[in-house]
Amino acid sequence: MSAMLALLGVICLVFLLIHIIPGDPVEVMLGESAQPMDKETLRHALGLDLPLHQQWWIYFNGLLHLDLGTSLFSGRAILDLLIERIPATIYLSLVSLLVAIGVALPLGLVAAVRQHTPFDYGAMGFALFGMSIPNFWMGPLLILVGAIWLGWFPVSGQEGWNSVVLPALTLGTAMAAILARMIRSSVLEVLGEDFMRTARAKGLSSTRAVLYHALPNALLPILTLLGLQLGGLLGGAVITETVFAWPGIGLLMIEAIQQRDYPVVQAAVLCISVTYIMVNLLTDLLYAWLDPRIQFTTD
Repeated sequence: MSAMLALLGVICLVFLLIHIIPGDPVEVMLGESAQPMDKETLRHALGLDLPLHQQWWIYFNGLLHLDLGTSLFSGRAILDLLIERIPATIYLSLVSLLVAIGVALPLGLVAAVRQHTPFDYGAMGFALFGMSIPNFWMGPLLILVGAIWLGWFPVSGQEGWNSVVLPALTLGTAMAAILARMIRSSVLEVLGEDFMRTARAKGLSSTRAVLYHALPNALLPILTLLGLQLGGLLGGAVITETVFAWPGIGLLMIEAIQQRDYPVVQAAVLCISVTYIMVNLLTDLLYAWLDPRIQFTTD
């Protein structure tokens, strides 16, 4: 129920914000030199002359029938546009997630086991560095080094397997930094528990104790952050896809904003919001699977 209310709030808020910000899609489509009569004719054909509440109801009624509408500029069905762009965004998000986990997991684990050592300080320094750099700065920096200076990767677009490396590093670095800190703190907390001292007293090796006892018991807070970060990954993809001209939903939304294409912007934000809500719902369900003590009630 709360997920549905959140989704309804997103629909209303995005619709309102899109319609109150300055700009007229009719002027963008026809140009400022167009005749007033032509503007009014097009505005009426697009339904933009209707009261705001009536436009919202038409849009919401279409959503109830799984109709996202048509683009004001291309005239194509928005669902078709999303279907074309979604695979690229999913691909980028999954590769970025693998990069983040592949870096954060060993970094956080070793930093926890070797607390207050040079490796620990270096790992947390990397985490602070990664959290401090925004995507719109990291992206051009990686382009400068990896594409222009070294020539190892393409500057932009989705051509070849190596075209995803720079965008994935841009998205994955910040996520890896946050995850590494969480893994370190969660594992450190578990390492201080009584059952860990008992495991060591029974002669269990440090490696087995960490991998088979500490890490599984530290997963819940890590899973929470991972779910939130995966949703945030989609938001960060908007900037990253724009920097690298990656043909995903983020770039589609930016193009639609520039063109004042209301229906496309609303559909793109709705798609990202639904994904975010579903990821968090899946995270809650995984909680009950990982920890049987957690029970869901209908109260």
